[in-house]
Amino acid sequence: MLDLDQAVRVRHSTRMFVSRPVPRELLDESLALAQQAPSNSNTQPWHVVFSSGARRDRLVAALLDAAKHGPPDVPPLPKEFQHYRRELGRQVYGAMGIPITDKADHQAAVLRNWQFFRAPVAAVVCMHRDLGPVDAVGVGMFLQTLLLALTERGLGSCVEVSIAGYPEIVRAQLSIPSELSILCGLAVGYPDPDFPANRIDVAREPVKENVVFLDN
Repeated sequence: MLDLDQAVRVRHSTRMFVSRPVPRELLDESLALAQQAPSNSNTQPWHVVFSSGARRDRLVAALLDAAKHGPPDVPPLPKEFQHYRRELGRQVYGAMGIPITDKADHQAAVLRNWQFFRAPVAAVVCMHRDLGPVDAVGVGMFLQTLLLALTERGLGSCVEVSIAGYPEIVRAQLSIPSELSILCGLAVGYPDPDFPANRIDVAREPVKENVVFLDN
């Protein structure tokens, strides 16, 4: 398996998977590690619903039907952050050879979001509706730990905000109770090595853009 440094550096969003089944023991091992994540007052606020097989297929069919009839309810990024999304889209769709003017292929690629990029395992990450931002930080730490544990074991993943754009469909298909807020989706499986967008290396800002040291 990869060590921690390697896992952090090679982890990326997988945007196409092969149909190879994911061994349950690899999920169990990864979840056991993620469960060690810190949280406010040890509330362990994360709640994850996994689906595969026929249940996953019904969820995908319902999401695709909704996506074809109307956009997801996803808040837009503030104006000062929108350039990040544009640049990411340029890299992802550029790798797939889809120009911005090709609306048909662009729409087909967008719809793969609600197919979980064909991953055999689809998950939805939730948190109790009465919890707040500090508890969402705990969910984030759990999720990052889970992603790294999956990466160590040769599995790809993709965190999907788009899945939360149809909360009532997700709730109905996966029997998620009303007291849980739906935060995001998660695709898990073995990456397709031949898919061009799986090979892009998305750059990060220098650390100094996000961190300040105050010494005196």
